Amino acid sequence: MLHIRVEDATVDEMELARRSIMRHEGLRLYVYDDETGLAVRPGTVVRGNPTIGWGRNLVDPGITRDEADAMLDADLGRAWAIARRFAGEAWSALSSVRRAVLIDMAFNLGHRLDRFVRMRDALRDGDFEAAAREMLDSRWARQVNRRAERLAEAMRTGIATES
Repeated sequence: MLHIRVEDATVDEMELARRSIMRHEGLRLYVYDDETGLAVRPGTVVRGNPTIGWGRNLVDPGITRDEADAMLDADLGRAWAIARRFAGEAWSALSSVRRAVLIDMAFNLGHRLDRFVRMRDALRDGDFEAAAREMLDSRWARQVNRRAERLAEAMRTGIATES
């Protein structure tokens, strides 16, 4: 197996290869089947490899820790915006721990967080006991189990849990 350090590559060869790959692969910002070219959705039977971006095969090599962290950072930004909009005027009165709970939920649920209407009402009233109850009285809580329990406890107490 040939191992090449990227530092040994010239700027010209890397830029020429980059442009060639971009031209041939095309950019897809969603997961697709590289054999059929079709988007991968829940229940899709993939004939080739699940692929994303500029032809990144998600099976081999997958992604690096740095790439996963960069994706998490981008996703956290989106989740923050969803959580902030969801809480509305109540946001400014929430502690960092309670804001983090909403961001975690938004990360997991996306805009479906908006379905927690009674929880939002409880947040606006500063009733964190009720907000925690509303979190646990949901389909989401039944799906994510311990995550919901930990987040509801943090919402109720304002204390972050590490376990």
